[in-house]
Amino acid sequence: MKTTASIFTKITLGVLLAGSLAACNQNKPADKTAAATTTPADKPEIVYVNQDTLSLKYDYSKDMRKRLEDKGKSAQSDVGGRKQAFQREVAEYQKGANSLSADQRATTEQRLQREGQELQTYEQNASAQFQNDQASESQKLYEKVYNFSKQYAKDNGYKMVFTFTNGNTNLLYADKSLDVTADFLKKLNDAYAKEKK
Repeated sequence: MKTTASIFTKITLGVLLAGSLAACNQNKPADKTAAATTTPADKPEIVYVNQDTLSLKYDYSKDMRKRLEDKGKSAQSDVGGRKQAFQREVAEYQKGANSLSADQRATTEQRLQREGQELQTYEQNASAQFQNDQASESQKLYEKVYNFSKQYAKDNGYKMVFTFTNGNTNLLYADKSLDVTADFLKKLNDAYAKEKK
C-alpha cells in the first residue's frame, strides 16, 4: 500500500511542477482581487483527488495488487518447497551420519553446505525479482494515472490536480467542492475498461 501511496505522491509532485511552470509562464498582470473573489458559478482551476480512494478502487490498481499477490505466493511456495526439501535432506543425513565414514560425512557436509548457500542465493534472487516486479508495476500505475490526469485536467479546464491522502501534512485543508475523486475515478476506470477489451 505504501508503494501505491508513493506513486500518487510522485503524481502530485509532477502535476504541481507542471502547474507551477504553467502559472509562471503566463503573462497576465496580477489581479489579487479578481483571484480572491471567485463566484460559485466560476469553475475551479485547482482540484484534488483522494489518493486513498484511488488506491482502493481503481480497477488497474486492484488488478496490479492481484498480479503481485499471485507472483508473491508463487515465489513463496517455490522457495518454501525448496527449503523443505533441503531440510529433509539435512535430517536424513543427521539420522545416518553415525553410519558413515569420516570422509563420507565430510563430503556430505560440504555438499549440504553448498546446497544451503545455493538455496540462500536462490531465495535472495527470488526476492529481488519480486521487488523488480513491484517497481515495474508501480511505474506502470504511475504512468497510467499521470497520463490520465493530464487529459482529465485538459478536458475539464483545470490547471492543477492534486492528490490528497489522510495524514498528508502537505495539504492541511481543501474545500470539499474541489474534490473531483468520484468523477476522476469513474472516468479512470472507464478508460481502463476500454483498454482491457
